[in-house]
Amino acid sequence: MTLATGVGSFPGTDQRDFDEALRVVLGELGLPFLPEVPGRGAGAAMIGRTIGLVTELDADLQPAGWRLTGTSGAPALDQRRASSLLGQDLDTLEEHAADHPGPFKVQVAGPWTLAATVERPRGDRVLADHGARRELAQALAMGVADHVADVRRRLSRATRIVVQVDEPALPAVLAGTVPTASGFGRHRTVHPPEASEALGWVLGAVRGAGAEPWVHCCAPDAPLALVRDAGAAGLAVDLCVVGADGQDALAAALEAGEAVALGVVPSTDPGVPPTEKEVVAAVHRWLDLLGLDPAQVTEGLVLSPTCGQAGASSAWVKRSLAILSSAAASLS
Repeated sequence: MTLATGVGSFPGTDQRDFDEALRVVLGELGLPFLPEVPGRGAGAAMIGRTIGLVTELDADLQPAGWRLTGTSGAPALDQRRASSLLGQDLDTLEEHAADHPGPFKVQVAGPWTLAATVERPRGDRVLADHGARRELAQALAMGVADHVADVRRRLSRATRIVVQVDEPALPAVLAGTVPTASGFGRHRTVHPPEASEALGWVLGAVRGAGAEPWVHCCAPDAPLALVRDAGAAGLAVDLCVVGADGQDALAAALEAGEAVALGVVPSTDPGVPPTEKEVVAAVHRWLDLLGLDPAQVTEGLVLSPTCGQAGASSAWVKRSLAILSSAAASLS
């Protein structure tokens, strides 16, 4: 059965917007998920939410963004706030979906996107320090495993927990194009074996906790073959930017019975919205291009927006998810 889902982020600025986003995803989607509303502050955005899970390392919020403090003991105030906000969101989820009987998805930032974004105590990105990025990836793996256990406890009737590991920065990390703090240089390339190993720690922790690890990257040149080799059981992409190598990886994933989440509707308000029939036709054309029989692979297909929807209007978010839900039902 083809499912519809979202990537993660929603528009909004307060708790009421989160509550409304949760109501929409629970009522509209075959694969509902825990919404992110980054407009509520840094602790509610992708990086801040994940920092709140990484309790083995302390971090605080600086004007330039999140920074590891290099201290031990109680987490810094900003990190505690991020953790507390996620806890509140999970409380709300449990209140409204404790008896949810189907699949459910949560999202976390991946180890390389964290390393390319979070600063070291003495400045510049964690990406600049081989030891620091290993430590961050290992701490993330531990935090994600605890997070899965918490979600499982709250959604005890869910048949399937999916953890979407967001890695928008991974292509830049591999290409050596992540800028240094000064903006005048670039961080050195991380070679594929190291990238795969660190990502594998996190994906393995997800699997070990009894959940299904997916990796989402809506950037061009997403290294989908590397991601599969690292242990991803699902690939989530913007279909418009996938190159030839990526198409081969998506086809291999579907043929292996793995999940493929296709970003097939715009994440922000389009001039002319696609119809359900247009979305279904686009998916059929893509499957035909790959030489795949829809009847044999639609069980692994998931439809989604091309990327997060924090920059969209609330009206388009609701309409886009309704289009995806109807298209998924038609494909099924």
